[in-house]
Amino acid sequence: MLLDPEVENDVAYELCQIVGRAILPYRSADDFGTAFFFQAADGPMGGFLLTAADLTGTPGGELGLRASVTEPAGVAPAAVADAEITPGWLRFPGDGVAVLPTAGLHRHADDGGWRWRVQPVSAGIAAGPEVVARVGAAAGSAFVLALGVRQDGSRPLEVAIERVVRDGDAVQITTELPPGYLGAPVFIVEPDDAGETSLYCLGLVLPGIGAHPVATFDRIRAVLPTAPGNA
Repeated sequence: MLLDPEVENDVAYELCQIVGRAILPYRSADDFGTAFFFQAADGPMGGFLLTAADLTGTPGGELGLRASVTEPAGVAPAAVADAEITPGWLRFPGDGVAVLPTAGLHRHADDGGWRWRVQPVSAGIAAGPEVVARVGAAAGSAFVLALGVRQDGSRPLEVAIERVVRDGDAVQITTELPPGYLGAPVFIVEPDDAGETSLYCLGLVLPGIGAHPVATFDRIRAVLPTAPGNA
């Protein structure tokens, strides 16, 4: 669905309010990206951190810890190295997705005397197959919630308002995104079963030149049952 610019701005603002604390900066040995929390089911064992598979799998990766996503203030470190988290990233290169069960993240926080304070993307707004199927060849509004990369190394929360289309079997963002956006969640607005418009998380940003494929949530959901470790 293509929205008016004023409505797009309203959606971008709403996203920062409802899932702004789902987003973490991720840095690999040679690239910057974004990861986000997804709550697939109720309870502490139903959570995952998601990003693009191309970001993970090499030594030296680390998650940045924004001050707004931990408590009490001043206790959590500035970053957590991948090597400190067990279980670690599970990579599914065929789908472009990397999955980190959050049980290890919570154990790490407990050991350090702090807690996570996040707003995960919920299962209720993750796009199902019927929503993904409605993305067509006509451009629709898309919202990418990411942590960009400034020249001074800071990672501010940003919303890029872009266009999403279907090209054959692939769904893609039609423009090249700035550094730091790889792995970030992509949101759209589509009619729901009652005919009202609803916000959905379509998936996450994959690498691209000139445009970016999106790993849609039907693909993400398919790999989650094979991602053990939340115990």
